Amino acid sequence: MSITPDPNRVTSVDIAARKGGEPIVALTAYHAHTAAILDDVVDFILVGDSLGMVMHGLNTTIPVTLDMMILQARAVMRGAKRALVVVDLPFGSYEESPAEAFRSAVRVMKETGCGAVKLEGGQRMTETVEFLTRRGVPVMGHVGLTPQSVNTMGGFKVQGRDPRSAETVLDDARAVAEAGTFAVVVEGVVEPLARQITEAVAIPTIGIGASAACDGQILVLEDMLGLSRNVPKFVKRYGALADHIAKAVSDYAEDVRARRFPAEEHTYKPKT
Repeated sequence: MSITPDPNRVTSVDIAARKGGEPIVALTAYHAHTAAILDDVVDFILVGDSLGMVMHGLNTTIPVTLDMMILQARAVMRGAKRALVVVDLPFGSYEESPAEAFRSAVRVMKETGCGAVKLEGGQRMTETVEFLTRRGVPVMGHVGLTPQSVNTMGGFKVQGRDPRSAETVLDDARAVAEAGTFAVVVEGVVEPLARQITEAVAIPTIGIGASAACDGQILVLEDMLGLSRNVPKFVKRYGALADHIAKAVSDYAEDVRARRFPAEEHTYKPKT
């Protein structure tokens, strides 16, 4: 018996076809319930290795493992029925060789059912991108500020401020586009460079701290909802959930201490 793809699910091919069209909307998610909320609104959901910082309180994404990514991606796939789900390959799971990257990507796709993987890096990753895409793995690229390279970049620094740096990022974007990525995340770059990249590549650019010049935008869900305490300059907060949660928890604690909760309506009665 053959299994056909879900015709209602957005695919990497659909995203690639959006170049220059209606802006692509994306957010991160790490849980089934948040994925279900996003599913009808966004075009794709990224299960980002940012989960290490958002969920586990890590300072960087470096300690995130493949097992951590797979666990959360499974949860997201249970909640997302329409949007394309893209899963980050974490640091150390793909850099050694194209073969290693293929093994990691295949494991992610088999064990989660996701539609694509994302990896960081430009020119140095072209061989790997070609290796994966020729073997049926849809790959999203990621250039500019690449968090997995934070130790060699000297921190989370905006890229492209000088001509040499800008040219390197532009060359990186061109390289992964030509190697076969269906889209590329452009993170933390100056606006003129984001526009240059978008005009130079034939695939959609997905900006995060890269201006409205890109073909689409992505943010970390917890950042834009106001759950994260410290967020980058490029984040617009569309909610203040941290304040609402703090108020709700405080009200709950007061009710418990005053024995107002649980009340009669929250209590089970014996059968009569």
